[in-house]
Amino acid sequence: MTSSSQDQIGKTLLLSAPPKRIVSVVPSQTELLSELGLDEEVVGITKFCVHPEAWFRNKARVGGTKSINIKAVRDLAPDLIIANMEENTKKDIEALQAIAPVWTSDIRNIEGALEMILAIGALVNRNERAAEIANEIITRFEAIDMKQHHERILYLIWKDPYMAAGRNTFIQSMLDAAGYINAIEDPESRYPELSVEDIQKIHPEKLLLSSEPFPFKRKHTEEVRETFPGIEVQEVDGELFSWYGSRMLKSASYFKDLQS
Repeated sequence: MTSSSQDQIGKTLLLSAPPKRIVSVVPSQTELLSELGLDEEVVGITKFCVHPEAWFRNKARVGGTKSINIKAVRDLAPDLIIANMEENTKKDIEALQAIAPVWTSDIRNIEGALEMILAIGALVNRNERAAEIANEIITRFEAIDMKQHHERILYLIWKDPYMAAGRNTFIQSMLDAAGYINAIEDPESRYPELSVEDIQKIHPEKLLLSSEPFPFKRKHTEEVRETFPGIEVQEVDGELFSWYGSRMLKSASYFKDLQS
């Protein structure tokens, strides 16, 4: 049986048979592979692939998403590697391509995430389960009456310096679904670096502090509140805004809770 799928950068990947040894270097796609029932096939993950917990504790780790241990991957002898253009570096992806076929996603919106789920399902011979996941995500988003918050927000992903999620990102698509208005207006902006003065000038109604990639904690929240008096500050679960895989099954209900 031949497995094939076109990745998000337009390359068709043809495998002579469904893969038996998979390395995933993208946390959200690692979790998807678990949901697709590939416990035996996945042999390597990154140190940031924290879901499912059993995999995080027991699977071989191959470094970080932007610092992949190429030798560790080679030693695992994979017949498929799952990567992402944004989360992995071009240098690492090129090095991985010398080891095994690499399927690389490039996710910018919810529609692209759903296409990715189906594409990976086809590649690993789990079409039916992938379709179930994608359809359930659609159903859960459609079932919730997302009332517009009409709040201009900044979704902060980093501190020192402050960085925000811009409009040309997957997070923007999820902010739309959650009913928020992104105060970053540049349609081509991705992750702009912002000074304190920049944020004061933009003056959003609310600052959303993501739990990742920078781990905003309570002490940071209090510091941000002191820095920006008069602007509401709220901590949010970054995984539910930025993981473009089966974790999206949990996002719709989380967005509804944020409205209450």
